[in-house]
Amino acid sequence: MAARGKLLASVDASTERFVATVAGLTERGIAGATLIPPWTRGHVVTHVARAADSLCRLLEGARTGEEIPQYASMAAREEEIEAGARRPVAALVDDVRASAAHFDEAVRTLPEEAWRRRVRLRTGELRTPGSLVATRVRELEVHHADLAAGYAFGDVPESAARFVIDDVIGALARRDGVPPMRIEATDAELVRDIGAGGGPVIRGPLGDVLAWLTGRGKAAVGLTVAGAQDVPEAPYWI
Repeated sequence: MAARGKLLASVDASTERFVATVAGLTERGIAGATLIPPWTRGHVVTHVARAADSLCRLLEGARTGEEIPQYASMAAREEEIEAGARRPVAALVDDVRASAAHFDEAVRTLPEEAWRRRVRLRTGELRTPGSLVATRVRELEVHHADLAAGYAFGDVPESAARFVIDDVIGALARRDGVPPMRIEATDAELVRDIGAGGGPVIRGPLGDVLAWLTGRGKAAVGLTVAGAQDVPEAPYWI
């Protein structure tokens, strides 16, 4: 229970940081470019809200024992994001706050027996409800940096960065054919093996490691590699 409370506290803090950035945007700024084109900031913010709703559906599946899809379909997911992307800043902020409150309530009221059930993500992975809380931290922190609105991967607090890195590496561990490599943060006590261990060693500041691991290579400018000529692309994880 203490671990869940710690994760929820991290979700709350990540949500407040995300909302503060969005609330500070102008109506013109919300249409600006992001680190994940062709999405605008409005697309990213809408996705963050709808992703919270999708996790609530999975938590409801854990509660009832029924398999409830995370999204009705990928086409429906894209339509929801597109439909909400051009709303005013105030509406986007309200949406993020409301969906965050719904997620928080879904986690806090989940019966004890439901925490042991597994639910299926849109990727096909089977996950426990507890891991979905770490996933929410990942969604908020990575997409906060994606907004390209003054919050960079280097601004992600170390505790949240560790949640995200471990969540991604956990996803990679459940896949076959992931090339072995090691990551080492030079400004934090963090060393993680990807795959079976061995292979090149990627080193750099925690923020750059996080950007690289989540596929934002252009944001990871401070990395070096041993055992390879160039820093490799991060394994595809989602």
